[in-house]
Amino acid sequence: MESKTKKSEDADNKPVVVLKGPTDIQRLKLEKLMRNPNKEAFIPEKSKEKEPRAPHEFIRNVWGSSAGAGSGDFHVYRGVRRREYARQKFIDEKAEKTAKDQEYQKKIEQNQKAADERTAKKRAKRNKKKQKLKAKKSKPSEETTKKEENDDSEEEEDSDEEDEERSGQASDKQPTEQTGEGSDEERDIR
Repeated sequence: MESKTKKSEDADNKPVVVLKGPTDIQRLKLEKLMRNPNKEAFIPEKSKEKEPRAPHEFIRNVWGSSAGAGSGDFHVYRGVRRREYARQKFIDEKAEKTAKDQEYQKKIEQNQKAADERTAKKRAKRNKKKQKLKAKKSKPSEETTKKEENDDSEEEEDSDEEDEERSGQASDKQPTEQTGEGSDEERDIR
């Protein structure tokens, strides 16, 4: 008895909720679910499509509402006709659904292919940009090494020319200049 009184007291303490529309019903269902989040919620499975039964191979009463038909034959004819129309409608809907599914899959494949092409194009652009940056970064160091090589080769050529000039000047000049008292340019080179 005590359990009944406790329940009735709990029910008395709960405020009465007036439902104004479907949103309130949905809100109450969500609140009920969220009271105990550990409890699994029942999610119904999608109902299978009901496939109509196959048509009869041989229909005996085909009179319909024509003269000479009995009073119950029209109802039999009407039922057969209704089932056949339902079967044809089902076949048409199924064919339309498969056509739409195939079209959708084709569209997804086209979109995926287009996205892959765009990605490949952008990837190629990024790689090209990276290569240019690498080339720019390595170019100054290459240029400096080339400049150094060019400077070295020019210095070698200059030193060869200067040696020739010195040898030519040395023969023209007096012996005192050969001992180290030559022009300023010659002193800088030595």
